[in-house]
Amino acid sequence: QVQLVESGGGLVQAGASLRLSCAASGLSLSSYNTGWYRQSPGKEREFVAAIGRSGGSTYYADSVKGRFTISRDNAKNTVYLQMNSLKPDDTAIYSCNMGPNWGQGTQVTVSS
Repeated sequence: QVQLVESGGGLVQAGASLRLSCAASGLSLSSYNTGWYRQSPGKEREFVAAIGRSGGSTYYADSVKGRFTISRDNAKNTVYLQMNSLKPDDTAIYSCNMGPNWGQGTQVTVSS
């Protein structure tokens, strides 16, 4: 059974940092490109960042470029999203995606 479990969210003040994790089971991380997405109330889900299967290629939404870093540890079957200089606009539920698989999400709330 494929399962993606996100963790690391929380309530922080603007300017703080968080690191999100997405732990995969039932599949091999190296078989998929992996993406992070976020959705805030009343808005469509939006792309945040993605990383290629080997970790050699990364992609970011303009809104997070320079502040967020995506990485992966295939040995741990885990993908990370390091989020620095957080802003209130970053408040959302963050979910990871691998192929057809989605996690349940982790809440990130940034207060001003």
